Amino acid sequence: MMTATSIKERSLLGLKDISRDEIQSILNRASYWEAQTDKVIPVLNQKFAVNMFFENSTRTRFSFEMAEKRLGAEVMNFTSASSSVEKGESIYDTVRTLESMGVDVGVIRLKPSGVLQELAERVSIPLVNAGDGNNEHPTQALLDLYTMQKVFGDLNGLTVSIIGDIKHSRVARSDLWALRKFGARVQFCAPVNMQAPELAEYAPYVSMDQALKSDVVMMLRVQLERHHQGLFSSNAQYREHYGLTEERAARLSGHTIIMHPAPVNRNVEIDDAVVECSRSVIFHQMSNGVPIRMAVMERAI
Repeated sequence: MMTATSIKERSLLGLKDISRDEIQSILNRASYWEAQTDKVIPVLNQKFAVNMFFENSTRTRFSFEMAEKRLGAEVMNFTSASSSVEKGESIYDTVRTLESMGVDVGVIRLKPSGVLQELAERVSIPLVNAGDGNNEHPTQALLDLYTMQKVFGDLNGLTVSIIGDIKHSRVARSDLWALRKFGARVQFCAPVNMQAPELAEYAPYVSMDQALKSDVVMMLRVQLERHHQGLFSSNAQYREHYGLTEERAARLSGHTIIMHPAPVNRNVEIDDAVVECSRSVIFHQMSNGVPIRMAVMERAI
C-alpha cells in the first residue's frame, strides 16, 4: 500500500517547492515518451485516472486524457456542471467519493486558490494540479520549459518576458518559479491594473519595448472583463499598447521565439499573422503537452 509520504512525492501540486533535479527528471522522461512511435504503451494498464475539472478547460483536459490513454489507463472525466457539486456537494466530498470508488490518481482543476493543498493533505491518492485559482499551473510551465529546452538547449542565462495579465495568471507564476531554478531571467510586462506586486521582487516589470528585447516573448490571454476599472475600454486599445502586433514582432531579434499558453485571443494580445509565423512555437507547445503529461501521470502512479 502506498504510504502518505510516497503519495505526497507522487503528487504534483506546483513547481515553487519542487527541486530543479525533479523538474529535469520529468522533462527527460517527457523526451523519452515523445520519442516513442507506438500510440499506446500500456504502462498504466489496470490503473484508473479521473480528470476532475471544477473549472472549464477543454484543451488541458483533452491533453491529460490523451496522455492517460496513451499510457493505457482507464479514464473517467467529469466537470462540475455535470456533478453533484452543482447540487451543493463540496469539492472535498466529491474527491473523497471518487477516491472511495478506487481511482488511482486524480487530475484536478479548481477556481479557488488554496483548496488543492488542503485536499492533498486529506485524501490518499496522488493529485495532479491542472490549474488552481491564481496560484499555479505546473504542467503548463513544464511544457513551456520543455519547449524552450528543445529550442535553446540550456535555459541558464535566457531572458524570458511574460506579457499580459500577470495578476490572474497561474501560468506566469509556475513559469517564474521553474525558470528561476534553471538560471533564466524572468521579466514581466503589464498595465498597472494587471500587475501582481507581490511578484516584483522575483521578476521586474519592464516596458513593452524592453520586454521585446528577450530570448522568449510569452504572451498571456487577456480578459478585459476581469478588470472592471481597467485602463483599456476595448480589445483594440489593449492591442495598441500591449499586443504583439506584426510591427512589434518584426522588431524581435532573429533568435527570439514567441510563446502563448493558449487559448489565444487572436488580434488582441497577439496578431493573427503572428500566431503562426516562423518564430512562433505556440502549436509546438500544445504538442509538447502530451509527453509532459505522460511523464507526470507515470510519476503519479
